[in-house]
Amino acid sequence: MKLDQIAKRFRIDKPDTFKLADHDPGDTAGLTIDKGDAKDLLKEGIDKLSDLQEKLYADNRWSVLIVLQAMDAAGKDSLIEHVMSGVNPQGVQVFSFKEPSKEELDHTFLWRIAQRAPERGRIGIFNRSHYEEVLVVRVHPEYLKAQRLPDTANGKDIWHQRFDDIRGFEKHLARNGTLILKFFLNVSRDEQRKRFLDRIDEPAKRWKFSMGDVKERALWPKYMEAYEDMIRETSTPEAPWYVIPADHKWFSRLVVSAAIVDAIENLKLEFPRIEGAALEELEKAKAALKAEK
Repeated sequence: MKLDQIAKRFRIDKPDTFKLADHDPGDTAGLTIDKGDAKDLLKEGIDKLSDLQEKLYADNRWSVLIVLQAMDAAGKDSLIEHVMSGVNPQGVQVFSFKEPSKEELDHTFLWRIAQRAPERGRIGIFNRSHYEEVLVVRVHPEYLKAQRLPDTANGKDIWHQRFDDIRGFEKHLARNGTLILKFFLNVSRDEQRKRFLDRIDEPAKRWKFSMGDVKERALWPKYMEAYEDMIRETSTPEAPWYVIPADHKWFSRLVVSAAIVDAIENLKLEFPRIEGAALEELEKAKAALKAEK
């Protein structure tokens, strides 16, 4: 089976029946390849993505927004590093949404997100995103106090209201030429534990670890419930979620790369055609350059 077909297996096209428990974080879709073969396959995907990015930039009608959400140590940073390694950095924008600033808290939760939406011709990557507002904030409802919401917007329906806002926001982006691809890197609790231990044991990785990671790990069941609800409520035809098995990083990188390449190829991008007077000007420039000694 081709990688693009494998990637489609993990796209959530029927969110109403979605259950996170049905998705195995250790799944590799039956692929049994060594690391060398995995690197070769990933390089093929990277090369295709590089060519597509050039067309995306030249075509200048579409933009691409890639949303990455996951528990800590699921591999978001390394996925960005590996999958986007062959892409022109001028055409890619990566944003990581941390705790909102005072200015951001003075606006709606989507305000800072809208400002970072990718420009036409570019790929934008959200390493964490507006979905933090229905994940971390939902698991820690005390964070809502800092947002100073009126009582009418801070009731028991707040999460459904935010899902509705997110669906509307993403539909607006899609209607105006933004291809949206959302990936939940589904790492198991046991694999996260192993990766945390690796960070502690390896001096070069210790800076990545904080005690806050352990505290959040204790809330794993609440996070899984929030993720399941989020995917069920916001996986739409114009902005689908992919639930990517993340216990094997080589596999998650291959699948994400394949999904991105397949989706951009379906845009049917073309280089602008130079015709008429513009082509005549090019021919004149060509003749002048050839005439130079």
